[in-house]
Amino acid sequence: MIHFDHVWKRYPNGREALCDLTLHVGRGEMVFLTGHSGAGKSTLLKLIALIERPTRGTLLVNGQNTSSVPRSKIPAFRRQVGVVFQDHKLLMDRPVYDNVGLPLVIAGVPEKDIAKRVRAALDQVGLLGRERNTPIELSTGEQQRVGIARAIIAKPALLIADEPTGNLDPDLSLEIMNLFKRFNEVGVTVLIASHDIHLVERFGVRRVVLEGGRAADGGEPDLPHIVAERA
Repeated sequence: MIHFDHVWKRYPNGREALCDLTLHVGRGEMVFLTGHSGAGKSTLLKLIALIERPTRGTLLVNGQNTSSVPRSKIPAFRRQVGVVFQDHKLLMDRPVYDNVGLPLVIAGVPEKDIAKRVRAALDQVGLLGRERNTPIELSTGEQQRVGIARAIIAKPALLIADEPTGNLDPDLSLEIMNLFKRFNEVGVTVLIASHDIHLVERFGVRRVVLEGGRAADGGEPDLPHIVAERA
């Protein structure tokens, strides 16, 4: 599903966020991405979502080379990738319904279909009936659930999340991670960047550790081995 082949990402100021990274995530796999602040986690996810492009190397997402996707095709590419942000990035002056349905509106889906799919997505995250609320009326955990509903409404093959529990207490963090696990159990590939090692260890899935923009050997011994290769 995701193949980084000797990928580098250098920003205009000269900082190298990723250095010769080779990493493979299989279709239907759930993987946690860990590492200290500045290790390259957010950059890696931005490359997958085509918010950024590699400086060198090859990145394939669902069989597509991200470097060869023309600008005009980026919106279509992103429909196969659901993205969840730490700070939700919700439209605070719009109701939950509008926030969740936005990807379908952009894609030109008929309103009657949007209504059904918004309700289905909210039902999956436990917020059915909150369509008319504005995000500001919701708790932080509920706002994150709205963000997840928005990410999955287009039924993406891949779901990526950047520190989705960074602002939540431990109980809410576990609830949110369990939601991701449920999506993975029905075949969605899930890649989550998280600094919460104790939470990550509870799920017993593969963990990739980034260090200085490279995949490092550093998994806990009771977890499956890291398949990312250090160049």
